[in-house]
Amino acid sequence: MDLKFIAIIPARYASTRFPGKPLAKICGITMINRVYNQVSKAIDNVAVATDDQRIFDHVLSFGGKAIMTRQDHRSGTDRCWEAYLNNGGNEDVIINVQGDEPFIQPEQIISLMQCFDDVNTHIATLVKPFDSNDSFSALENPNTAKVVFDENNSALYFSRSVIPYIRGVEKELWPSKHQYYTHLGMYAYRADVLKQITSIQPSTLEIAESLEQLRWLQNGLNIKVGITNHSSIGIDSPQDLERAELYLSNNS
Repeated sequence: MDLKFIAIIPARYASTRFPGKPLAKICGITMINRVYNQVSKAIDNVAVATDDQRIFDHVLSFGGKAIMTRQDHRSGTDRCWEAYLNNGGNEDVIINVQGDEPFIQPEQIISLMQCFDDVNTHIATLVKPFDSNDSFSALENPNTAKVVFDENNSALYFSRSVIPYIRGVEKELWPSKHQYYTHLGMYAYRADVLKQITSIQPSTLEIAESLEQLRWLQNGLNIKVGITNHSSIGIDSPQDLERAELYLSNNS
């Protein structure tokens, strides 16, 4: 059966670290416009889910589709579910695209979609091979989640610690002795699964590591991983915006 997909981009105006981030311009084009354009290269059915009239109006101004949602959502995942319902709830799979990823690649969206060729996939996400030439200190950075998965590319565990542990080898050599994978926070969900995860409570593993995907694993959901060689470049602060403009200028 051919699945119907929708890509939803949650975009809030209020942000403690960077208020108005979706409307911040990178080389003259707003961040939300750049994200929308990149995603639209891979899929026609794209919408921005927002709680702010300024973002809503701006998306319409560049020809995009916007869906208004409540202001009290705890996460972008919850906002995606409301936007999906407000849009009619007709698609089989919802792709949750971060609104602060202006350099997301169409190939990454396609990789997420291809994970659902397996009928057993509940949720899809992306991982990136860790460069064996990088240092162990970069690998053990707790801000970067590590992933291990089985022969069918189903996730076994996510951790802020380095997994797997290599016994009997100096840690500085670990990157050259094993292919590690780091997690990129992009997800796609079957519609019934997205409904389920918006209602289940945080699990013990999630609380321990502060990784919401562990709640899903702990509740028996199958998370399929797609492999990408593209790095994730998120914008969390005005300083990140400056670096993004430099990156864009150097890679135009």
